[in-house]
Amino acid sequence: MSDEHKAALAEGRNQGRAVRRYLEALDQNRPKRGRKRTADSVQRDLSRTEEELLSADPLRRLELVQRRLDLQAELERMGTTVDMDALEKEFVEVARPYAERKGISYEAWREAGVSAATLKAAGIGRGRS
Repeated sequence: MSDEHKAALAEGRNQGRAVRRYLEALDQNRPKRGRKRTADSVQRDLSRTEEELLSADPLRRLELVQRRLDLQAELERMGTTVDMDALEKEFVEVARPYAERKGISYEAWREAGVSAATLKAAGIGRGRS
């Protein structure tokens, strides 16, 4: 395998990682319906769950243990911040060559949740990848 081929493969992997990280961040930060949960409300639910665990029968205890695990994971996610600006900047740098190489259309990007402004910044317009 030539050095050029190895470099091209590495470039493709880097582009794929940047695109994946950006799309995953979009998914995780997509607005959800209903009232926004706060760390305080999750903590209150966690406290209620812990109290209920003390007197629960074995089957209910199993459900409450899972609820406790889910609430703890939700609290951890709330403490994690994602630098969307940095991810978007990295995405903008690689999106066009990635789309050209993979044959990904403007419409596919839009359906995946990428904004029109981000695609424009990446040099991806309607009618071309």
